Amino acid sequence: MSFQVFGIAVSRGVAIGRAVLVASSRVDVAHYFVAPDQIAPEIARLLRGRDAVVLELETLRDELPVDAPHELAALLDVHLMLLHDEALTGSASQWIVDRHYNAEWALSAQLEVLARQFDEMEDAYLRERKADLEQVVERVLRALAHALGDTPTPVTPRDFGGEDPLLLVAADIAPADMIQFKRSVFRGFITDIGGKTSHTAIVARSLDIPAVVGTREASRLIRQDDWVIIDGDAGTVIVNPSPIVLEEYRFRQRQSELERARLGRLRHTPAVTLDGEHIELHANIEMPADAEAAVAAGATGVGLFRSEFLFMNRDGDLPSEDEQFVVYKAAVEAMKGMPVTIRTVDIGADKPLDRLSVSELRHEHVLNPAMGLRAIRWSLAEPSMFRQQLRAIYRASAFGKVRLLVPMVAHLSEVKQIIETIRKVQQQLTDAGHAFSHVELGVMIEIPAAAVMLPLLLRHLDFVSIGTNDLIQYTLAIDRADEAVAHLYDPWHPAVLQLINGAISESRAAGKGVSVCGEMAGDPDFTDLLLAMGLRSFSMHPSQIPAVKQRVLRADTQRLAAALPRVLESEDPQSAASKEFATARGGAAAVH
Repeated sequence: MSFQVFGIAVSRGVAIGRAVLVASSRVDVAHYFVAPDQIAPEIARLLRGRDAVVLELETLRDELPVDAPHELAALLDVHLMLLHDEALTGSASQWIVDRHYNAEWALSAQLEVLARQFDEMEDAYLRERKADLEQVVERVLRALAHALGDTPTPVTPRDFGGEDPLLLVAADIAPADMIQFKRSVFRGFITDIGGKTSHTAIVARSLDIPAVVGTREASRLIRQDDWVIIDGDAGTVIVNPSPIVLEEYRFRQRQSELERARLGRLRHTPAVTLDGEHIELHANIEMPADAEAAVAAGATGVGLFRSEFLFMNRDGDLPSEDEQFVVYKAAVEAMKGMPVTIRTVDIGADKPLDRLSVSELRHEHVLNPAMGLRAIRWSLAEPSMFRQQLRAIYRASAFGKVRLLVPMVAHLSEVKQIIETIRKVQQQLTDAGHAFSHVELGVMIEIPAAAVMLPLLLRHLDFVSIGTNDLIQYTLAIDRADEAVAHLYDPWHPAVLQLINGAISESRAAGKGVSVCGEMAGDPDFTDLLLAMGLRSFSMHPSQIPAVKQRVLRADTQRLAAALPRVLESEDPQSAASKEFATARGGAAAVH
């Protein structure tokens, strides 16, 4: 019987093949108490299990093939950081001491504590890092079981589908497994959990393999060896399709492969509209290795380097100035003279540092995390940490063009404090004999108040970057993490469009740079709209650049701008945009 499963489209294209099921990632855990004289040996057993997994992951990382995506090594590094984090094994050891739990019970108990903290995080990307934590714990549990002679059965893909193409179906896929699967025959991925920023999505996009995540029930509903279609554009999975549907998707698959190859040829084509407007297509990155992928995708710079990932999953400490400098310098050098925009740490109530106590974390999360002490508010409350990061960023500016971006600004007083801190940092670097270059200062427009008072802010800034994800959330009072209201999160809402349009217009009128670095920038459905508003700088995931560039090359910004008022005045801007911009594109094609 044919049926469909719906999820989140995270990597485009169509894949057709037989299903290979990987068992649920949660391992059965034995629960028992250990005698007082067995506490030390039990802790030692826990640490041996951890060390075995560390060795396994380090070996996998060191043996990565030269053509492996940089994301795989980065994700393995994240798992290694989690394994060394005292918040995991150190606290699990404390369960053994305090409660006499066996190692497996202690580890799973600490997982539940940390998982709740991840669930309460407002940021979608960081919330999805809970899956990494679960996979790390699963591997340690398996190592403990293996030490007792209970060896898990390895995945052997070719035993299932013969010469047929194979699609992997799982509750979730660990980065280490993704490395092994890359060497096999899998043509696509389906997972029960995950989102657009989950590691499965990241790796699938880097490999350009169709993937659908967040299906909830796929691994339970799909049977081993079923014929499956992955529609990576619509987020749909079709199981046991009819011959007619199968042939239709095979045709779409061929067309998709041709389109992908054609878009790939645009990599080195300048992004210039039909009427001669040059458009900057920048990349969002988290680690220096991502910069190399950005260059390969044809990015003309980095529009957002999320520096907070240097601060997360650490043993209660903060990255030193030198450690940060090395990372920022590597990213700057990888961009080969193109600009790198480094965002100061976006950390706070919803993204707590490990050094906070459990009671402090609990108190923070009782309050509304999205409106708490986060981002620039946190940095200004931790001046030593803030100056340290600024010194590292300014030192990196000696090796290329660096721009400084500050998140969640809402007050002019914050901007003035930032400028004063920068002056102090520059003097400190001069006194210490460190070289640095001019660094442009910008802020993120994420709070409606900042968008409304933008003319005042612009007097003190070189540029602004519109973070559409948070701007939409704050404008509509919608918690993106709350499934009960997530359907109300609407980037086409008239109020949202008015704020974005106003921010772009005010910035251009003041002669200041303006970009968009949220999800809207990488969505081709919004390219015409943002071009019509006057946006000339986009920042997105590197894999999204070719599709957006194609829309840019086909656009006439003058015709699009002429159609914009009718879109903004409409009660249904999305429908109006579809109609008005299609007409503008048609007219432009006729003229050109």
